[in-house]
Amino acid sequence: MRLARIVVAALAACVVATSLMAAAEVSAPASLERLKAGNAKFVANPAAALAIDADSRLAQTRGQSPYAIVLSCADSRVPPEVIFNVGLGELFVVRTAGEVADTAVLASIEYGAEHLHVPLVVVMGHESCGAVKATMEAKPGAASMGPNLDALVGAIRPAFDRMSMPADTAHLKDAVLANVEEVVNGLLTRSAIIRRMAAEKSIEIVGAYYELGSGRVYFSEPVALPAGPARPGTAEHR
Repeated sequence: MRLARIVVAALAACVVATSLMAAAEVSAPASLERLKAGNAKFVANPAAALAIDADSRLAQTRGQSPYAIVLSCADSRVPPEVIFNVGLGELFVVRTAGEVADTAVLASIEYGAEHLHVPLVVVMGHESCGAVKATMEAKPGAASMGPNLDALVGAIRPAFDRMSMPADTAHLKDAVLANVEEVVNGLLTRSAIIRRMAAEKSIEIVGAYYELGSGRVYFSEPVALPAGPARPGTAEHR
C-alpha cells in the first residue's frame, strides 16, 4: 500500500510539472483568451468554484508559472483571481489604489515578465474607482491629505490631460480609462525592461475595464509599441 501511494504521488507530481511547464510556454494571445474564458464563467455564474484543491496547493511549493500579470486597483470589489475564475499560481497579481505604478510596482512587473517569462501584462481599471474620483475632487491648492495620499493623487492627475471632456464625476468612466492609458504608457516609458520586451514581442500589454455590476471585463487591443514615447491605446468596450 505504501508503494502504491508513492507511485500515485509521483504520477501526480509529473502531471503537475507538465501543467506548470505548459503554463510557462503559453503565448500572450492564448493567455488573453484564458482570461476572457475565465471572466465569461464568472459573469455567467459568480458562484462557480475556483480551481483550487490540495494537489494544486501543494504544486505551488515547486515554483510558479503564471500566464498573465494583472496590475489592478486595490479596491476590495476587484479581486482578479475571482473575476477571472483562476486557481493558485495562474496570475501574477500586483494591486495598488488606482493601479498606480510606483517603483516597487514596476520592479514587480519586471520580475514577472523577465524572470517568470509571463507573456501578458493586463492593466485593469474599474467602474466607480474611488482613487480616480478622489483625484477629481482634490482640487489644486487644496489642503494636503498627507504626503502619501498627495503622491497618489499626483500620480493619477496627469491622466486627465488625455481626456477630451471635463474630468468630473459625470465622466468618471472616461477618467478611469484615461488612467489605464496613463499607466500603460508609464510601463513603457519608465521601464527599459518592459519596453525592450515589448519591442522584442516577448510580452504584450493590454488595458482593461471591469464593470462591478455585470462582472464583465472589457479589454483593449494589445498595445502597438510606437517609435518613441507616445500614447498607447486604452480599454474599449468590445
